[in-house]
Amino acid sequence: MEIRTPRTFRGPWTEAHDLAMAECEPVFVPVMPFADDRGWSLMNLLAGAMSDQGQINFSLQYPGVIKAWHRHDHQTDFWICLVGHLKTGVYREDDNIAWQLVIGEQHPGVLVIPSPLWHGATCVGPTSAGLLYYVTRIYDHDQPDEHRRAWDSVEGFPWELQHG
Repeated sequence: MEIRTPRTFRGPWTEAHDLAMAECEPVFVPVMPFADDRGWSLMNLLAGAMSDQGQINFSLQYPGVIKAWHRHDHQTDFWICLVGHLKTGVYREDDNIAWQLVIGEQHPGVLVIPSPLWHGATCVGPTSAGLLYYVTRIYDHDQPDEHRRAWDSVEGFPWELQHG
C-alpha cells in the first residue's frame, strides 16, 4: 500500500471541496490561529462550505481508541480537531492509496474528505481529542449514508505509534 500525506491547499473552502471531489482525495486546509491577551481562536473555518443540507457535529475520542473505517456514498466530511490531536487515515480502495495526517492543536486546519473515501481516526497522546466536523448531508437514521468496515481491514495502514 502507498501511504501519502494529504495535499495542502491554501485557498477558500469551496475550492478545497471542489479539488477534493475532482481528485477523489483528501485535502488539508491549514488555518492560522488568532491570538491576543484573551486567548486564541480559529475563525471562519467553514465560511462558504455550509449549506442547508448539512450539519455540524462534535465528537470526543478517548486515548487508545481507533474509530475506523467508514465511508459515505454522497456526503463530504470537513474535520477540525480542536482539542488534543488525532492521527487521521483516509483510504481510496480503487488504487490502494492511503493518506495519514496528524491534526489538532499544534497542526490546526480542516481536512476535507470527499465520498467515497474510507476514513477514520485515532487519538494521539495521553489526553482525549475533540473533533468538530461538518458534513454536507443531514444524518438520516432510516437511510444512513454510511458503510463500515473493521479498523484493521485496510492491510498495512499504520494506526499504531510510528515515532515512539
